[in-house]
Amino acid sequence: MDGQSCLIDGFGPMPVVRPDTVSALGAVVREALAEETALYPVGGRTMLHLGMPPTRKGRAVDMRGLARVIDFPARDMTITVEAGITMAQLQDIVAKENLRLPLDVPRGEQATLGGTLAVNTSGSRRYGFGTLRDYVIGISAVNDAGNEFKAGGRVVKNVAGYDLCKLLVGSLGTLAIITQVTLKLRPRLEEQALVTVTCAPSALETTLEQLHTSRTRPTCLDLLNRPAAQEVFGQAQLPVPDGAWALIIGYEGNADAVEWQIQQLVREIGSGGSLEARVGFTAAPLWQALAEWNLLPGSNLTFKATMLPSALARFCQADGNLTEKYGLRAHAGNGIVHGHVGAELSLEQASSFLFAWREEARRGKGGVIVEQCPPAWKNTLSVWGPPPTSAWLMHEIKNKFDPRRVFNPGRFVDGI
Repeated sequence: MDGQSCLIDGFGPMPVVRPDTVSALGAVVREALAEETALYPVGGRTMLHLGMPPTRKGRAVDMRGLARVIDFPARDMTITVEAGITMAQLQDIVAKENLRLPLDVPRGEQATLGGTLAVNTSGSRRYGFGTLRDYVIGISAVNDAGNEFKAGGRVVKNVAGYDLCKLLVGSLGTLAIITQVTLKLRPRLEEQALVTVTCAPSALETTLEQLHTSRTRPTCLDLLNRPAAQEVFGQAQLPVPDGAWALIIGYEGNADAVEWQIQQLVREIGSGGSLEARVGFTAAPLWQALAEWNLLPGSNLTFKATMLPSALARFCQADGNLTEKYGLRAHAGNGIVHGHVGAELSLEQASSFLFAWREEARRGKGGVIVEQCPPAWKNTLSVWGPPPTSAWLMHEIKNKFDPRRVFNPGRFVDGI
Protein backbone atom coordinates (compact mmCIF):
# COMPACT_ATOMS: atom_id res chain seq x y z
CA MET A 1 0.00 0.00 0.00
CA ASP A 2 1.66 3.23 -1.19
CA GLY A 3 0.60 6.86 -1.15
CA GLN A 4 1.29 7.59 2.53
CA SER A 5 4.11 9.61 4.04
CA CYS A 6 6.29 9.33 7.12
CA LEU A 7 8.35 11.77 9.19
CA ILE A 8 11.32 10.58 11.23
CA ASP A 9 12.75 13.21 13.59
CA GLY A 10 11.43 15.93 11.29
CA PHE A 11 13.17 14.39 8.26
CA GLY A 12 10.80 14.04 5.35
CA PRO A 13 8.00 13.56 4.66
CA MET A 14 9.14 10.34 3.06
CA PRO A 15 6.92 8.22 0.84
CA VAL A 16 5.82 4.92 2.39
CA VAL A 17 5.74 1.54 0.70
CA ARG A 18 3.96 -1.42 2.34
CA PRO A 19 5.01 -4.78 0.85
CA ASP A 20 2.83 -7.78 1.69
CA THR A 21 5.23 -10.53 0.62
CA VAL A 22 8.95 -11.16 1.00
CA SER A 23 9.41 -11.06 -2.78
CA ALA A 24 7.73 -7.65 -2.89
CA LEU A 25 10.07 -6.44 -0.15
CA GLY A 26 13.05 -7.72 -2.14
CA ALA A 27 11.87 -5.72 -5.14
CA VAL A 28 11.65 -2.59 -2.97
CA VAL A 29 15.26 -3.08 -1.86
CA ARG A 30 16.50 -3.61 -5.40
CA GLU A 31 14.67 -0.50 -6.56
CA ALA A 32 16.32 1.53 -3.79
CA LEU A 33 19.71 0.24 -4.90
CA ALA A 34 19.04 1.26 -8.48
CA GLU A 35 17.91 4.74 -7.37
CA GLU A 36 20.74 5.05 -4.81
CA THR A 37 18.26 5.93 -2.08
CA ALA A 38 17.84 4.64 1.49
CA LEU A 39 15.18 2.53 3.17
CA TYR A 40 13.82 3.12 6.67
CA PRO A 41 11.90 0.10 8.03
CA VAL A 42 8.97 1.00 10.30
CA GLY A 43 6.28 -0.93 12.13
CA GLY A 44 3.87 0.53 14.66
CA ARG A 45 6.03 3.69 14.85
CA THR A 46 6.18 3.67 18.65
CA MET A 47 10.01 4.00 18.77
CA LEU A 48 10.82 6.20 15.76
CA HIS A 49 12.26 8.78 18.17
CA LEU A 50 15.17 6.45 19.05
CA GLY A 51 18.47 7.24 17.33
CA MET A 52 19.78 10.05 15.17
CA PRO A 53 17.78 11.66 12.33
CA PRO A 54 18.08 10.04 8.88
CA THR A 55 20.98 11.17 6.72
CA ARG A 56 19.80 10.24 3.21
CA LYS A 57 16.59 10.66 1.29
CA GLY A 58 14.60 7.51 0.77
CA ARG A 59 11.40 5.68 1.60
CA ALA A 60 9.88 4.25 4.74
CA VAL A 61 9.08 0.54 4.51
CA ASP A 62 5.92 -0.27 6.48
CA MET A 63 6.29 -3.91 7.55
CA ARG A 64 2.75 -4.37 8.83
CA GLY A 65 1.76 -6.03 5.57
CA LEU A 66 3.84 -9.05 6.65
CA ALA A 67 1.87 -10.24 9.70
CA ARG A 68 1.01 -13.89 9.12
CA VAL A 69 1.44 -16.88 11.41
CA ILE A 70 3.69 -19.34 9.56
CA ASP A 71 3.80 -22.24 12.02
CA PHE A 72 2.56 -22.77 15.56
CA PRO A 73 3.42 -26.21 17.00
CA ALA A 74 2.03 -25.43 20.45
CA ARG A 75 3.28 -28.71 21.97
CA ASP A 76 6.84 -27.66 21.13
CA MET A 77 6.20 -24.24 22.70
CA THR A 78 7.47 -22.39 19.62
CA ILE A 79 5.84 -20.13 17.06
CA THR A 80 6.99 -18.78 13.69
CA VAL A 81 5.43 -15.49 12.58
CA GLU A 82 6.13 -12.66 10.18
CA ALA A 83 7.73 -9.56 11.65
CA GLY A 84 4.83 -7.17 11.04
CA ILE A 85 2.53 -8.83 13.57
CA THR A 86 1.80 -6.67 16.62
CA MET A 87 2.91 -7.81 20.04
CA ALA A 88 -0.69 -7.80 21.28
CA GLN A 89 -1.81 -10.03 18.40
CA LEU A 90 1.07 -12.41 19.07
CA GLN A 91 0.24 -12.66 22.78
CA ASP A 92 -3.46 -13.27 21.99
CA ILE A 93 -2.60 -16.10 19.61
CA VAL A 94 -0.29 -17.95 21.99
CA ALA A 95 -2.58 -17.36 24.98
CA LYS A 96 -5.21 -19.60 23.35
CA GLU A 97 -2.76 -22.47 23.92
CA ASN A 98 -1.93 -21.35 27.47
CA LEU A 99 1.43 -19.98 26.39
CA ARG A 100 3.05 -16.56 26.50
CA LEU A 101 6.09 -14.53 25.59
CA PRO A 102 7.12 -13.05 28.98
CA LEU A 103 8.05 -9.57 27.77
CA ASP A 104 6.69 -6.13 28.67
CA VAL A 105 6.30 -4.04 25.52
CA PRO A 106 4.63 -0.62 25.73
CA ARG A 107 1.78 0.05 23.30
CA GLY A 108 1.64 -3.60 22.37
CA GLU A 109 -1.43 -3.05 20.21
CA GLN A 110 0.76 -0.86 17.94
CA ALA A 111 4.30 -2.16 18.40
CA THR A 112 5.29 -4.85 15.90
CA LEU A 113 7.51 -7.82 16.58
CA GLY A 114 10.09 -6.59 14.05
CA GLY A 115 10.27 -3.15 15.63
CA THR A 116 10.51 -4.66 19.11
CA LEU A 117 13.39 -6.83 17.90
CA ALA A 118 15.14 -3.89 16.21
CA VAL A 119 15.28 -1.87 19.45
CA ASN A 120 15.48 -4.93 21.78
CA THR A 121 12.70 -3.68 24.03
CA SER A 122 12.55 -5.19 27.50
CA GLY A 123 10.69 -4.27 30.66
CA SER A 124 10.09 -5.24 34.25
CA ARG A 125 10.08 -9.03 33.68
CA ARG A 126 13.60 -8.84 32.26
CA TYR A 127 14.93 -9.58 35.76
CA GLY A 128 13.30 -13.00 35.90
CA PHE A 129 12.86 -13.98 32.26
CA GLY A 130 15.56 -12.24 30.24
CA THR A 131 15.26 -10.20 27.04
CA LEU A 132 13.92 -10.86 23.57
CA ARG A 133 17.34 -12.14 22.50
CA ASP A 134 16.77 -15.11 24.80
CA TYR A 135 13.61 -16.17 22.94
CA VAL A 136 14.60 -15.83 19.28
CA ILE A 137 15.69 -19.21 17.89
CA GLY A 138 15.27 -18.49 14.19
CA ILE A 139 15.16 -15.41 12.02
CA SER A 140 14.77 -14.48 8.35
CA ALA A 141 15.68 -11.13 6.82
CA VAL A 142 16.19 -9.41 3.48
CA ASN A 143 19.73 -8.18 2.77
CA ASP A 144 20.97 -5.16 0.82
CA ALA A 145 20.71 -7.08 -2.46
CA GLY A 146 17.02 -7.83 -1.92
CA ASN A 147 17.60 -11.50 -1.15
CA GLU A 148 16.22 -13.31 1.88
CA PHE A 149 18.62 -15.09 4.24
CA LYS A 150 17.92 -17.24 7.28
CA ALA A 151 19.64 -18.01 10.58
CA GLY A 152 18.81 -20.45 13.33
CA GLY A 153 15.80 -22.71 12.88
CA ARG A 154 12.39 -23.72 14.21
CA VAL A 155 13.55 -26.00 17.00
CA VAL A 156 15.03 -24.99 20.34
CA LYS A 157 18.11 -27.22 20.02
CA ASN A 158 19.81 -25.52 17.10
CA VAL A 159 23.57 -24.96 16.94
CA ALA A 160 24.20 -24.60 13.21
CA GLY A 161 26.21 -21.62 11.94
CA TYR A 162 26.82 -18.17 13.39
CA ASP A 163 24.25 -16.75 15.79
CA LEU A 164 22.96 -14.03 13.48
CA CYS A 165 19.73 -13.90 15.49
CA LYS A 166 21.43 -12.09 18.36
CA LEU A 167 23.30 -9.86 15.92
CA LEU A 168 20.10 -8.57 14.29
CA VAL A 169 18.25 -8.06 17.58
CA GLY A 170 18.98 -4.52 18.75
CA SER A 171 20.64 -3.41 15.49
CA LEU A 172 17.97 -0.74 14.84
CA GLY A 173 17.30 -2.08 11.36
CA THR A 174 20.75 -1.06 10.10
CA LEU A 175 21.91 -4.50 8.90
CA ALA A 176 18.86 -6.00 7.17
CA ILE A 177 15.05 -5.93 7.26
CA ILE A 178 13.68 -8.69 9.49
CA THR A 179 10.82 -10.58 7.80
CA GLN A 180 10.14 -13.68 9.92
CA VAL A 181 10.94 -14.85 13.45
CA THR A 182 10.73 -18.13 15.36
CA LEU A 183 10.28 -17.70 19.09
CA LYS A 184 10.33 -20.10 21.98
CA LEU A 185 7.49 -19.59 24.45
CA ARG A 186 6.74 -20.22 28.10
CA PRO A 187 3.63 -21.65 29.77
CA ARG A 188 1.12 -19.20 31.18
CA LEU A 189 1.59 -19.01 34.91
CA GLU A 190 -0.95 -19.97 37.52
CA GLU A 191 -0.47 -16.99 39.82
CA GLN A 192 1.16 -13.58 39.93
CA ALA A 193 1.74 -10.95 42.60
CA LEU A 194 3.25 -7.49 42.92
CA VAL A 195 4.49 -6.38 46.33
CA THR A 196 5.02 -2.65 46.92
CA VAL A 197 7.50 -1.60 49.60
CA THR A 198 8.21 2.03 50.47
CA CYS A 199 11.77 2.99 51.27
CA ALA A 200 13.48 6.03 52.76
CA PRO A 201 16.49 7.42 50.85
CA SER A 202 18.86 6.48 53.69
CA ALA A 203 17.75 2.82 53.52
CA LEU A 204 17.68 2.44 49.74
CA GLU A 205 21.08 0.80 49.26
CA THR A 206 20.59 -1.59 52.19
CA THR A 207 17.12 -2.62 51.04
CA LEU A 208 18.30 -3.30 47.49
CA GLU A 209 21.14 -5.43 48.84
CA GLN A 210 18.65 -7.44 50.90
CA LEU A 211 16.56 -8.06 47.79
CA HIS A 212 19.58 -9.08 45.72
CA THR A 213 20.45 -11.74 48.31
CA SER A 214 16.86 -12.80 49.01
CA ARG A 215 15.85 -16.47 49.11
CA THR A 216 12.89 -15.48 46.93
CA ARG A 217 13.14 -15.36 43.15
CA PRO A 218 11.46 -12.20 41.85
CA THR A 219 10.63 -11.84 38.18
CA CYS A 220 10.47 -8.06 38.62
CA LEU A 221 12.46 -5.71 40.84
CA ASP A 222 11.55 -2.14 39.96
CA LEU A 223 12.43 1.04 41.84
CA LEU A 224 10.39 4.24 41.38
CA ASN A 225 10.96 7.70 42.80
CA ARG A 226 7.99 9.79 43.89
CA PRO A 227 7.18 11.42 40.50
CA ALA A 228 7.42 8.07 38.68
CA ALA A 229 5.27 6.36 41.33
CA GLN A 230 2.63 9.05 40.92
CA GLU A 231 2.50 8.39 37.16
CA VAL A 232 2.55 4.59 37.38
CA PHE A 233 0.07 4.17 40.22
CA GLY A 234 -2.11 6.94 38.82
CA GLN A 235 -2.29 5.18 35.46
CA ALA A 236 -3.21 1.95 37.25
CA GLN A 237 -5.84 3.89 39.25
CA LEU A 238 -4.25 2.84 42.54
CA PRO A 239 -3.28 4.83 45.65
CA VAL A 240 0.22 6.26 45.39
CA PRO A 241 2.59 4.83 48.04
CA ASP A 242 3.93 7.26 50.64
CA GLY A 243 7.67 7.80 50.77
CA ALA A 244 10.47 9.01 48.53
CA TRP A 245 11.02 5.62 46.87
CA ALA A 246 8.75 2.70 46.06
CA LEU A 247 10.04 -0.79 45.32
CA ILE A 248 7.81 -3.08 43.27
CA ILE A 249 8.74 -6.75 43.55
CA GLY A 250 7.01 -9.21 41.25
CA TYR A 251 6.49 -12.95 41.70
CA GLU A 252 5.02 -15.43 39.21
CA GLY A 253 4.54 -19.19 39.40
CA ASN A 254 2.15 -21.62 41.02
CA ALA A 255 -0.06 -20.32 43.83
CA ASP A 256 1.85 -22.02 46.64
CA ALA A 257 5.22 -20.71 45.45
CA VAL A 258 3.94 -17.16 45.09
CA GLU A 259 2.36 -17.23 48.57
CA TRP A 260 5.56 -18.59 50.16
CA GLN A 261 7.69 -15.93 48.48
CA ILE A 262 5.48 -13.11 49.70
CA GLN A 263 5.68 -14.44 53.25
CA GLN A 264 9.43 -14.93 52.97
CA LEU A 265 9.88 -11.39 51.68
CA VAL A 266 8.04 -10.01 54.71
CA ARG A 267 10.35 -12.02 57.00
CA GLU A 268 13.48 -10.80 55.22
CA ILE A 269 12.81 -7.08 54.94
CA GLY A 270 10.61 -6.74 58.02
CA SER A 271 7.11 -5.41 58.27
CA GLY A 272 7.95 -2.17 60.03
CA GLY A 273 7.59 -0.15 56.82
CA SER A 274 4.72 0.07 54.39
CA LEU A 275 4.18 -3.16 52.45
CA GLU A 276 1.24 -4.04 50.21
CA ALA A 277 0.74 -7.16 48.10
CA ARG A 278 -1.55 -7.40 45.08
CA VAL A 279 -2.24 -10.96 43.96
CA GLY A 280 -3.87 -12.33 40.82
CA PHE A 281 -6.03 -10.06 38.69
CA THR A 282 -5.59 -7.17 41.15
CA ALA A 283 -1.92 -6.95 40.07
CA ALA A 284 -2.69 -6.73 36.33
CA PRO A 285 -3.28 -2.92 36.12
CA LEU A 286 0.03 -2.25 37.86
CA TRP A 287 1.92 -4.66 35.57
CA GLN A 288 0.42 -2.83 32.57
CA ALA A 289 1.24 0.61 33.95
CA LEU A 290 4.86 -0.44 34.50
CA ALA A 291 5.06 -1.63 30.90
CA GLU A 292 3.65 1.63 29.51
CA TRP A 293 5.76 4.03 31.57
CA ASN A 294 8.77 4.00 29.23
CA LEU A 295 6.71 5.74 26.52
CA LEU A 296 5.29 8.34 28.87
CA PRO A 297 4.07 11.37 26.83
CA GLY A 298 4.96 14.95 27.65
CA SER A 299 8.68 14.57 28.33
CA ASN A 300 11.29 16.78 26.69
CA LEU A 301 14.07 14.32 27.51
CA THR A 302 13.99 10.59 28.11
CA PHE A 303 17.20 8.77 28.96
CA LYS A 304 18.34 5.23 29.66
CA ALA A 305 21.33 4.52 31.88
CA THR A 306 23.05 1.16 32.29
CA MET A 307 25.52 0.26 35.02
CA LEU A 308 26.50 -2.43 37.47
CA PRO A 309 23.53 -3.19 39.76
CA SER A 310 25.72 -2.38 42.76
CA ALA A 311 26.07 1.23 41.50
CA LEU A 312 22.36 1.80 40.90
CA ALA A 313 21.38 3.19 44.33
CA ARG A 314 24.18 5.75 44.19
CA PHE A 315 23.18 6.79 40.65
CA CYS A 316 19.53 7.23 41.64
CA GLN A 317 20.45 9.46 44.57
CA ALA A 318 23.29 11.37 42.92
CA ASP A 319 21.30 14.60 42.84
CA GLY A 320 18.43 14.58 45.31
CA ASN A 321 17.08 17.94 44.09
CA LEU A 322 16.71 16.64 40.54
CA THR A 323 15.16 13.33 41.51
CA GLU A 324 12.38 15.20 43.26
CA LYS A 325 11.45 16.91 39.97
CA TYR A 326 11.66 14.25 37.27
CA GLY A 327 10.46 10.66 37.00
CA LEU A 328 13.06 7.98 37.65
CA ARG A 329 12.34 4.26 37.27
CA ALA A 330 14.94 1.52 37.56
CA HIS A 331 15.09 -2.18 36.83
CA ALA A 332 17.11 -2.49 40.00
CA GLY A 333 18.24 -6.08 39.51
CA ASN A 334 19.62 -5.38 36.04
CA GLY A 335 21.32 -2.02 36.60
CA ILE A 336 19.05 -0.13 34.20
CA VAL A 337 17.56 3.30 34.92
CA HIS A 338 15.00 5.17 32.81
CA GLY A 339 14.28 8.85 33.36
CA HIS A 340 11.69 11.32 32.06
CA VAL A 341 12.24 15.07 32.34
CA GLY A 342 9.34 17.47 31.73
CA ALA A 343 8.67 19.81 28.85
CA GLU A 344 10.05 22.90 30.65
CA LEU A 345 13.65 21.68 30.18
CA SER A 346 16.01 23.76 27.97
CA LEU A 347 18.82 22.42 25.79
CA GLU A 348 21.42 23.93 28.12
CA GLN A 349 19.86 22.25 31.14
CA ALA A 350 19.58 18.96 29.27
CA SER A 351 23.28 19.10 28.34
CA SER A 352 24.25 19.78 31.95
CA PHE A 353 22.06 17.00 33.33
CA LEU A 354 23.27 14.53 30.74
CA PHE A 355 26.92 15.25 31.45
CA ALA A 356 26.37 14.62 35.18
CA TRP A 357 24.41 11.40 34.53
CA ARG A 358 27.09 10.08 32.18
CA GLU A 359 29.83 10.78 34.70
CA GLU A 360 27.90 8.96 37.42
CA ALA A 361 27.10 6.02 35.14
CA ARG A 362 30.76 5.80 34.10
CA ARG A 363 31.69 5.29 37.75
CA GLY A 364 29.37 2.30 37.70
CA LYS A 365 31.02 0.88 34.54
CA GLY A 366 28.11 1.98 32.37
CA GLY A 367 26.77 4.75 30.19
CA VAL A 368 23.73 6.81 29.25
CA ILE A 369 21.85 7.16 25.97
CA VAL A 370 19.08 9.60 25.10
CA GLU A 371 16.00 7.73 23.99
CA GLN A 372 13.88 10.78 23.19
CA CYS A 373 14.42 14.52 22.85
CA PRO A 374 13.63 17.27 20.30
CA PRO A 375 15.36 16.39 16.98
CA ALA A 376 17.24 19.72 16.99
CA TRP A 377 18.97 18.68 20.23
CA LYS A 378 20.29 15.35 19.06
CA ASN A 379 23.68 16.38 17.68
CA THR A 380 24.44 18.54 20.71
CA LEU A 381 23.45 15.84 23.20
CA SER A 382 25.17 13.01 21.31
CA VAL A 383 22.25 10.67 21.93
CA TRP A 384 24.27 7.44 21.78
CA GLY A 385 27.01 8.79 24.01
CA PRO A 386 30.74 8.47 23.35
CA PRO A 387 31.52 5.73 20.80
CA PRO A 388 32.29 2.44 22.54
CA THR A 389 35.64 0.73 22.13
CA SER A 390 33.84 -1.84 19.95
CA ALA A 391 32.72 0.85 17.45
CA TRP A 392 35.28 -0.31 14.89
CA LEU A 393 33.79 -3.80 14.97
CA MET A 394 30.28 -2.43 14.58
CA HIS A 395 31.41 -0.52 11.49
CA GLU A 396 33.02 -3.64 10.07
CA ILE A 397 29.79 -5.59 10.53
CA LYS A 398 27.82 -2.79 8.87
CA ASN A 399 30.25 -2.84 5.94
CA LYS A 400 29.77 -6.58 5.51
CA PHE A 401 25.98 -6.56 5.75
CA ASP A 402 25.13 -3.22 4.13
CA PRO A 403 28.16 -1.69 2.40
CA ARG A 404 25.97 0.62 0.27
CA ARG A 405 24.25 2.11 3.33
CA VAL A 406 20.72 1.23 2.27
CA PHE A 407 19.19 0.47 5.69
CA ASN A 408 18.58 3.26 8.24
CA PRO A 409 21.87 5.07 7.41
CA GLY A 410 23.32 7.33 10.10
CA ARG A 411 20.75 6.53 12.79
CA PHE A 412 22.72 4.11 14.97
CA VAL A 413 25.80 4.26 17.19
CA ASP A 414 28.74 6.33 15.81
CA GLY A 415 26.83 7.28 12.67
CA ILE A 416 26.25 3.69 11.50
